[in-house]
Amino acid sequence: MKLQQLKYLLAIVDNGLNITAAAERMYTSQPGVSKQLKLLEEELGMQLFTRKGKSLGEITAAGHKVIERARIIMREADNIRSLASDYYREEEGSLSIATTHTQARYVLPDIVAEFRKRFPKVGLNLHQGTSEQIADMVAANDIDFAIATGPNAMFDNLLLVPSYRWDRSIVVPQGHELTKLDRKITLHDLAEHPLVTYVFSFGGHSSLKRAFENEGLEPDVVFTARDADVIKTYVRMGLGVGIVASMAADCDDKKDLQVIDAEGLFPRSTTWIGYRKNAVLRRYMFDFIQLFAPHISSKQLEDVRRASTQEDIDALFVNARLPVRAGCAEGVTAAA
Repeated sequence: MKLQQLKYLLAIVDNGLNITAAAERMYTSQPGVSKQLKLLEEELGMQLFTRKGKSLGEITAAGHKVIERARIIMREADNIRSLASDYYREEEGSLSIATTHTQARYVLPDIVAEFRKRFPKVGLNLHQGTSEQIADMVAANDIDFAIATGPNAMFDNLLLVPSYRWDRSIVVPQGHELTKLDRKITLHDLAEHPLVTYVFSFGGHSSLKRAFENEGLEPDVVFTARDADVIKTYVRMGLGVGIVASMAADCDDKKDLQVIDAEGLFPRSTTWIGYRKNAVLRRYMFDFIQLFAPHISSKQLEDVRRASTQEDIDALFVNARLPVRAGCAEGVTAAA
């Protein structure tokens, strides 16, 4: 039995039992993958898959057990490689991150600057997109970390480490009527104005939309964008009232916009940093996690390193009080 045969076996499983797709992913030929699968089955003396003509049908009962063990073997093989790499090139490598514009523009700059000071020989690649696009990048194995606030169900192939929480802010032109209320703004107030906000998830998951629906209100969303700066540009044009993540309320905006705190109007959101369940993380990757989520203690970070399921991660942070990130000079506030 060879490690390469186990690699081909897992590639077949991870590509929907499509041998051609597995071969393309492994940069080899379809006949070569088929041959190695046959040799593996002959050596084991069992079929790992049922057949439908020349195609694979389903994973057999024995196949499920072999695949489970194969994943453990390959993970440990990667751990050995990672161990050697840590000893000889512990401060060199690359780190690819997929995230939203808001994180890239308003949260990550200081973190990236500090990371670059610590690891000048590590190349950083930052990819921006919606939650759906980030999920696609994860599925294609194009990135090491995903940073998002999207629904966890979209990222069930990742281990998600909760990092901080945030509210929304309302941005309007100077002197707008919403700034003249002598009370806290309500959803009914917002429903009376055209709204400019983020692109809603294609899956229909939106805490903003649900907040209005729970009040029996239909928001008049006239424009959506994935970029908070674009949203604020159209607010300046008078297109509508902007609703953005609190950390996107920049100090420079106060020159021509007014920011209204929307804490409590919408459910508080949690941003997480995630990585693939079978990933072997280098030392500098864990440093990045701690820079992004500094509330994580060294012990918790070690526990995260040993975690193999989302249940393990959730148990570590079940009672955690995450910091709340705000905008402008407020920065990061007390945990909540």
